[in-house]
Amino acid sequence: MQDRKRLEEQVSEDGAIGRLTDDLDTMFELAREGEEIAADIERDMSAFRARLDRTETLMLLSGEHDHRGALVTIHPGAGGTESQDWAEMLLRMYLRWAERNNVEAVVTDRLEGEGAGIKSATFELNGENVYGLMQSEVGVHRLVRISPFDANARRHTSFASVFVYPQIDDEIKIDIRPEDLRVDTFRASGAGGQHVNRTDSAIRITHLPTNIVVQCQNERSQHKNRASAMKQLRAKLYEHEMEKKREEDRKLEATKKDINFGSQIRSYVLAPYRMVKDLRTRLAIGDVDRVLDGDMNALMHAYLVWKKTGKLAGDSKDGDLD
Repeated sequence: MQDRKRLEEQVSEDGAIGRLTDDLDTMFELAREGEEIAADIERDMSAFRARLDRTETLMLLSGEHDHRGALVTIHPGAGGTESQDWAEMLLRMYLRWAERNNVEAVVTDRLEGEGAGIKSATFELNGENVYGLMQSEVGVHRLVRISPFDANARRHTSFASVFVYPQIDDEIKIDIRPEDLRVDTFRASGAGGQHVNRTDSAIRITHLPTNIVVQCQNERSQHKNRASAMKQLRAKLYEHEMEKKREEDRKLEATKKDINFGSQIRSYVLAPYRMVKDLRTRLAIGDVDRVLDGDMNALMHAYLVWKKTGKLAGDSKDGDLD
């Protein structure tokens, strides 16, 4: 039924584009006959282009799990408060992207930094094609700015890494043996509020064969936290197996660079100039604040085009984010 729904939406979108094309043909014919409708044509052409861009993005999402939701984790690099603050800025950027695109976001685990920022964060993004879109974010993100934590106002460089896993549903069987798990309970930490309580409701699960560790503390119920942690574990175990296969593929495709944990994929420069530049696609955007506020669709689209065709976006300083 999910496959059928996706196909029906594609057929519907194809029909809508066909109707828009016919409408534009009619408007151009009226303009040739002398009608003063240039402003209407410009408006409809802009809407048509935006619709084509969205359709192209969906066509590029051809991976086996691209249609699924995503599980995302963020970790700051070395640098203490600087990197922890940068990790929190990335978390806000992704949550704002989710809000802009009507994607449900649930923060399942957040470990506060010392003084500012976060030491780590894990969150779910629930929506159609989210995993395929968020693949553009896997890797190391670099920030250059005048540090707000430096009394001498010096420029600092910070790093944070982002991992993305597909949300695995019951259609895919992941064999997890109870004897391979170590389950620990602990008291949730934080500033208080609805996500924190005074009982040992937080759950940490360690998968002993792979040493993969997941935890959840955002729910009041230990049972709900355990269910959420197991969901994370299934996703990470699946990704662990997929990474083994990708490593074999990388050996066969030595000329095609894969994105992994050690890769620096994007730079966000706030000083001495202001620009976001993706180092894979060469897309550069001058409106850094707009990107950090979650307007990332141009970066995602350029990545999908690059991944599929190898085509670079160019060195333009002004990307179209619409």
